Amino acid sequence: MLPIVLCSIIAMGIVIERFWSLQRKKVVPSDLVPQLWRMFRERKLDDLTLRRLKASSPLGSILAVGLANSHHGRDVMKECIEEAGRQAAHQLERFLNTLGTIAMITPLLGLLGTVYGMIDIFSSLMQHGSGDPSVLAGGISVALITTAAGLTVGIPSLIFHRHFERLVDEYVVEMEAEALKLVEMLHGDR
Repeated sequence: MLPIVLCSIIAMGIVIERFWSLQRKKVVPSDLVPQLWRMFRERKLDDLTLRRLKASSPLGSILAVGLANSHHGRDVMKECIEEAGRQAAHQLERFLNTLGTIAMITPLLGLLGTVYGMIDIFSSLMQHGSGDPSVLAGGISVALITTAAGLTVGIPSLIFHRHFERLVDEYVVEMEAEALKLVEMLHGDR
């Protein structure tokens, strides 16, 4: 039970942290590209502004890299944006692998606890005999507690893991679209 409880605490911490970190307004601010376009037209984009933009959000870091390399041409700008996008996506996926691992191993840990419990019950039965069937049933029910605990931790962990993976995928697609808008505004014919 101790590893299952530990996995439960870690999973809860990851879920809370990911809910906090993956808020839409923190990852993909809705008014960022129009603000940047206005600042670009007014020639108010200096190094300090780009540094603040880079630190503001994952989308901001991608756009800052694109703007910093916009004078090199469209292709170089797009390559730099793609590289920054991969790094931002990696940051958004932080701890999701751990949450997925917890979702997979806690039911197995529960099953392992049940198997150990059953081995203990049957070895005790061999030594002392099977006098009272209620003692056997009680021992089996205690052994199954670890399986129930493992599933209780594993199922919600899997649900949150899938939810956060989908959320990160949506954010990556949105960030890509916003970065392409910026490229088209600066270098496109559209």
